[in-house]
Amino acid sequence: MTHDVLIVGAGPVGTTFARYMVEKGFKVGIIEKKTRVGVPLQCAGLLGKQIKEVNILPDELIINPFYGAYLHSPSNHILKVAKGKPEAYVIDRVGYDQFLAEKAVDAGAELFLKQNVRNLDPKSSSVIIGDGKGDFHGKIMVGADGSDSIVSRKLSMGSSDEKQLQAAQLLVDFGSDLFDMDCVHLHAYSTISPGFIWVIPLTTSTARVGLFGNFDYHTLNDMLKRFLDSDQDFEGYRVIKKYTGKIPVYNNKKKIVKDNVLLLGDAASQVKPTTGGGLIIGFKCAQIAANAAEKALEKDDMGILREYNINYGKNFKNELKTQLMVQKIFSSLSDDDLDFMFCKLKEEGAEDIISKYGEMDDQSSLVKELFKRGILFKILPKILTRGLSVLLG
Repeated sequence: MTHDVLIVGAGPVGTTFARYMVEKGFKVGIIEKKTRVGVPLQCAGLLGKQIKEVNILPDELIINPFYGAYLHSPSNHILKVAKGKPEAYVIDRVGYDQFLAEKAVDAGAELFLKQNVRNLDPKSSSVIIGDGKGDFHGKIMVGADGSDSIVSRKLSMGSSDEKQLQAAQLLVDFGSDLFDMDCVHLHAYSTISPGFIWVIPLTTSTARVGLFGNFDYHTLNDMLKRFLDSDQDFEGYRVIKKYTGKIPVYNNKKKIVKDNVLLLGDAASQVKPTTGGGLIIGFKCAQIAANAAEKALEKDDMGILREYNINYGKNFKNELKTQLMVQKIFSSLSDDDLDFMFCKLKEEGAEDIISKYGEMDDQSSLVKELFKRGILFKILPKILTRGLSVLLG
């Protein structure tokens, strides 16, 4: 079976790319190993406000909008960040994945479920399925198959220092009205850095509670249990469901273009180093990749695909490098350092600055503002000294 574009992986970024290519007039096939798109849930489902600018998001899939966040230090010093309009949305992520797949199919893409990829051959533009029957062919092949991308592995598009972080999440019923529905809660601890614990209210009494870090799944679940057990307000909580997933660590050495093959989304480690989120970046990259793929197919010149890598760098590398710097500094801090930082930031009125300049998907603007006002150098000399020593090795 031959297509102009063959995509491995029916996640949200892959199906969005598929829709873009179909709308440009190309024949597109999507291969997915699962029996149902989006199942099981592997994401917190928290998206920044930019989502409505970069892709379709039906109102019926929004569970709750958030106007701010409570940031908790290890000893529970709290910074409240608040804005007058929604800054993020918690969504039905399974429903959203399925919605985007349906939009791609409705536009004309072909979706093939229960297809296990065994190998790829870029020279013959073929993807070999597990049973060796009904192999697929595409002039351009796309790996949008997640952090364990078989496309990346089979074609050696990764780097020797690639890493993944494990994530664990619980759906929890707390049995009473605990939550302000306007805000999410983020808890920082040195023991789980570079990860953190999130509490994302779905109702006043239920929430998604999760974390990610450099630990195995069972250790992360133990950490979540200790976190929930340690708070008297959570007494009597009930775990309704458990989830797990993996988050790739951003790596600027990752190849995202090789011959007639592209990587997108988690497969390309297109994730924010500070939060592990990647959907907004992934959707933007899908548009960049689609523009390059359109030119390459029209001119029958796969070398044009390199424009995807070039424009990805122009649009995102500086932001991702800034976030990587912030993540490395935070990872070097002890619980005492984090408590000190939260207290001093509050004393210096940083809550207002974070509220004004902080963005889920553009954190470099906030970092620049804190530097410009001298706050970081003024109140955090020992932390910055330690952080710089980490950055400089």
